[in-house]
Amino acid sequence: MNTLSLEKNDSPSATLGFFIIYSELFQTGKRCFPKIVVTLQKTYILNLTMFKQMPPITKNLLIINLIVFLTQLVGQQRGLDLTELFGLHFFLADDFHIYQLVTYLFLHADFSHIFFNMFSLWMFGRIIEQTMGYKRFLLYYFVCGIGAGICQEFWQLGEYLVLGFNHYEWVNTGSETLKNLIPMGEALNMWTTIGASGACYGVLLAFGMTFPNERIMLLIPPIPLKAKYFIVGYAAIELFSAFFTNGNTAHFAHLGGMLFGLLLILYWRKQDRKTTNFQGWDTWRPQNNKNFMNKLKEKCKKIFERKPKMTVNQGGKRFKDRDADYDYNMKNKEKQENIDKILEKIRRSGYESLTADEKRELFNNSRK
Repeated sequence: MNTLSLEKNDSPSATLGFFIIYSELFQTGKRCFPKIVVTLQKTYILNLTMFKQMPPITKNLLIINLIVFLTQLVGQQRGLDLTELFGLHFFLADDFHIYQLVTYLFLHADFSHIFFNMFSLWMFGRIIEQTMGYKRFLLYYFVCGIGAGICQEFWQLGEYLVLGFNHYEWVNTGSETLKNLIPMGEALNMWTTIGASGACYGVLLAFGMTFPNERIMLLIPPIPLKAKYFIVGYAAIELFSAFFTNGNTAHFAHLGGMLFGLLLILYWRKQDRKTTNFQGWDTWRPQNNKNFMNKLKEKCKKIFERKPKMTVNQGGKRFKDRDADYDYNMKNKEKQENIDKILEKIRRSGYESLTADEKRELFNNSRK
């Protein structure tokens, strides 16, 4: 294998000569193919700008997954299989640990596995993170991933009971590379799940629920399709594949990620509707919810708060007791009855039939 290495005894002039040769080749290419070089430079700058502007959670998840995948490749060359330590084992297996419900999300089987998962996370995750906010998106991602692992565990439990593995101590693998008969514990340790597919399927569901009418261009066939139909079709394909196909793909983990994502989004929408008129994630803003102690203090303050007493004023006098208020109302009622009698007398006999006292009383009440 041809390799380029700069050892300690390499002279500075040799290193300088290498960079001079590289610079000459670049300038020659730029003179011969100016448009191609300029296009490549613009593409590089555009991609670098997009990566810098990517939301923090999506960016860090991409970086962590890539680092872990490279670590897997190096570990395989050194005889260390990270899947055995951090992959999600069947919960009845000896190698199962509870932390594997999180660590399995960062392991992948091969390049195509990590490529399609990270591509979907980059394509949809950055949009959902910008609409949900980074805190909710981080919680949503791990809830979908952990939920996918739990659903896969239940699916494996169903296989374990239906196939009757609980009645046997040995398993016939029928493999030429392994022994035909292996202990049941060793066979159960082979039931291992890895990959961020469940979390990515949850992100895909969130995109379909948030932007249901956005169009997605399919690769095969190359036609635009609304996101809501795309999500429903994808889920239907996964459900069909889970029951009618055999392979190493954890279809129920994919469906589990979508299921837990659906439940969490519905819960958040229900909570937000109690305080806001929820119209979609594009108009949603996080609420500054008060903690339990602040709510308790406000309730106690309302209970023991002194309420103002009703007072009635008449002619500069302030009535504080209930009897005074009652007397005031009775006096007003009597005055009103007298005025009604005077008006009735005017209707029957005319104004001239009133006495001097009646005219004075009518005049005084008309000035109020």
